Amino acid sequence: MKTEFKINRRHGRKHRAFSLLEVMIAIGIFFMAVFAILGLVSSSLENARRLQRPIANASPVGGFLLMTNIFVERVYEADLGDFLGNAYKGYLVTYAIQEVNSNHWYQVDFIVQSPDRGRAVVSKMTAMFFKPKSPAGSFDGATVAR
Repeated sequence: MKTEFKINRRHGRKHRAFSLLEVMIAIGIFFMAVFAILGLVSSSLENARRLQRPIANASPVGGFLLMTNIFVERVYEADLGDFLGNAYKGYLVTYAIQEVNSNHWYQVDFIVQSPDRGRAVVSKMTAMFFKPKSPAGSFDGATVAR
């Protein structure tokens, strides 16, 4: 009697694996997704860092000037921290007062610069003020700015 041993082979089916090209395409897609997610995370961290810095503008300086009675034409510089406290220390505010019309109408141009090394301009603002008690300015015939 003959005994047949059956070897556990699957006839007709091939064992299939991923080819090198398929693996490389899958890795490429994976890394593109990872880099897209990392880009979103880094931009959101940058935006969060920006929100931690105070937003500075010249409105408090304009309010202070509104309370004064006399304008003298010239360029002034001030530290924004003197108006708003230590959180704004180092922000430089430059404002130029110029008479633009008779009857003591003055234009004030404000520029706020950051305390960083490059002194980047953070904000600009222009305001018009009526100050009748001010001395004669350039529009009223004054020859020397005070």
